[in-house]
Amino acid sequence: MPLYKTITVNKNSKVLIWKIEESFNDLSDGISLTQQSNERVMGMKSELHQRGFLSVRHLLKEAGYTDNDLYYDEYGKPHLKDGTHISITHSFTFSGLIISKDNKVGIDIEKRRDKIVKIAHKFTPIEEYKSIANHDALVSKLTIVWGAKESLYKIYGKKKLLFLNHMYIEDFSFDSDTTTGKILYEGTTSQYDIHFLEIEDFTCVYAF
Repeated sequence: MPLYKTITVNKNSKVLIWKIEESFNDLSDGISLTQQSNERVMGMKSELHQRGFLSVRHLLKEAGYTDNDLYYDEYGKPHLKDGTHISITHSFTFSGLIISKDNKVGIDIEKRRDKIVKIAHKFTPIEEYKSIANHDALVSKLTIVWGAKESLYKIYGKKKLLFLNHMYIEDFSFDSDTTTGKILYEGTTSQYDIHFLEIEDFTCVYAF
């Protein structure tokens, strides 16, 4: 069973992570798609993206929902018809979702790769991390920061936030597996709890 991990965030919120090991045909089994979703998945050029799409539908099923319960607003943010908050992520061989009855939520899974060091200046003040001498630790930390900001971006749900200017992630130690983040936009500051974990060569970050 490729349900890789279930995390109970609190009594009304949980995270589900899927490791994508099955073929497209195996993932299609037991899943009913709306016509719109079927057209969307069949139009994808990458089988990896198709499998990721279907694995998310299996996660929905694990959470007690179907593809028909899910819809996207004009900004591309997912919603559940019963009002439960949801966020979805997919990266290579892992997918995940977070749902909450109470809180707006965001989730991101990223593969840890060296290239994040080269692009870090685009999403965080890189000088804050120059004291990290170990390259692998720097990649891990920057991947967490990116995932945290991606999660906040998903919570906000509109395409105006700038990662570098409108979001701030409090510094953290790897031992804690938690930090906090802020969205500072149009004179308003919103604060969020952020949790992170490493799964194989990937990093999962979720915020609420």
